[in-house]
Amino acid sequence: MSDVNALFEKAHEEVQQLPERPGNLTLLRLYALYKQATKGDVHGDKPGFTDIVGKYKYEAWAALKGTAQDAAKQQYVELVESLKSGDAS
Repeated sequence: MSDVNALFEKAHEEVQQLPERPGNLTLLRLYALYKQATKGDVHGDKPGFTDIVGKYKYEAWAALKGTAQDAAKQQYVELVESLKSGDAS
């Protein structure tokens, strides 16, 4: 396993143990980075207007289209580290 993969797995475990729940925009960013890192570019149909949360998740993930999976993993790790140190919310 490469270093970025190991750091990504560790960050994924650590994010679930944060002392404080991040804000909604940060949660969307974490979601989108995780999906891009694990699944690649967004696929499937965009949820309809009745699924507001699904629509926002889809749009956040779609905004990362073209981002390499390793780059998404690195950004995810950096975001989790900033949350742990209290620099982001």
